[in-house]
Amino acid sequence: MARLLLVGCGKMGSAMLEGWLARGLAAQDVTVAEPVAALRPKGVRGIASSAELKETPGTVVLAVKPQSMDEVLPDLRRFADAKALFLSIAAGKTLKYFARHLGGSAKVVRAMPNTPAAVRQGISVATAAKGVSEEERKRCHELLEAVGQVLWVDDEALLDPVTALSGSGPAYVFLLVEAMAAAGAKLGLTPDMAMQLARATVAGSGELLKRSNEAAAQLRINVTSPGGTTAEALKVLMAADGIQPLFDKALAAASRRSEELAG
Repeated sequence: MARLLLVGCGKMGSAMLEGWLARGLAAQDVTVAEPVAALRPKGVRGIASSAELKETPGTVVLAVKPQSMDEVLPDLRRFADAKALFLSIAAGKTLKYFARHLGGSAKVVRAMPNTPAAVRQGISVATAAKGVSEEERKRCHELLEAVGQVLWVDDEALLDPVTALSGSGPAYVFLLVEAMAAAGAKLGLTPDMAMQLARATVAGSGELLKRSNEAAAQLRINVTSPGGTTAEALKVLMAADGIQPLFDKALAAASRRSEELAG
């Protein structure tokens, strides 16, 4: 893997760095540009700004917040001119945006990971600019794969619904845990016990889903006895005014907002 510059080392950047190092990327081949000294990891070269870097990296990973991107790109243009490969995980920043700031011939891959990357259980969806070669796509795939699964799309517009589903999705799952715990407490459980039950149930169900070859619908059927307690709850959740129209509305709103943020 070519020498790499990681720009930004917050939660997602640091999670990716840990994954790369665990998969064998040599620490001496990584430079981290992070203005907050406390966030610069030990064991790799840390600098406050990319302006301190004289040599051209083979790959630049952009892990700064979207609102900070305008500040960091001007100095990085010199690396784009030198044919470095860019991988961005910033939500809402399109390939067209990077072409404006890095030049029309800049080699850019845009990806949307999600927060389970922190435990290497994330999933990312990526799309590449026209000038990116198959070898460079593979390089980005390996970088993203260090923290979870990777999918590719040719149509960049699909990253808006991807953001709505998987990018924002962990928040929906956490809200589900909150709602289940709150409902349990209303039935007489202590709040602590209700939360412990909800957390363990969702976490365990997720692991079962991961390990099973059966479809999610079949796993639901497997746990639903005719005329039993689960069936009664599902009558409510699967009614015409139940959970599906709420998710349809919620994801549509998130996808629209993703489009708006892209400008």
